[in-house]
Amino acid sequence: MMSMPSNPIDGHDQLAPPFVGALLRLCWQRVRSHLLEAIRANGFSDIQESHFAVFSYPLPNGMRPSDLARQIRMSRQATNYLVGQLEELGYVERRAEVGSDRRVIYLTERGWHVADTIYEALQQVQERWAQAVGAERFGHFMDVLRTLSSSDLPTGEIRQS
Repeated sequence: MMSMPSNPIDGHDQLAPPFVGALLRLCWQRVRSHLLEAIRANGFSDIQESHFAVFSYPLPNGMRPSDLARQIRMSRQATNYLVGQLEELGYVERRAEVGSDRRVIYLTERGWHVADTIYEALQQVQERWAQAVGAERFGHFMDVLRTLSSSDLPTGEIRQS
């Protein structure tokens, strides 16, 4: 009887999935679910999960739509679509700067309430995760994430196999 390899991708036992990308995605999905629950519980039933891109760090208050598109790695068209939806719902507004035709995104009072709700929900997740794994261990985890998320940290060359 032949046994199945522990890594169904290529039959090698060296590094079995899930890899770092999958683990980060799974954690982010849990965070997004919590954010959506918090937003709904606070009366913002018209916010969709896709709108989180606009409410991501750093907030786009005073930002040009093209800069937001680069930040969230979406096309300008898709970004403008999301901003337009949020503008219709009263969460953001686009205003031209004084002496310019270029419009800039600003959060409305309602938008700031959503941002505050998201911030509080993220604090809750961090507190719960720190309790689950220990404050010191979670602190190290956050330090590692800060280091890995720095823009000047090399990821290395892509090698063809």
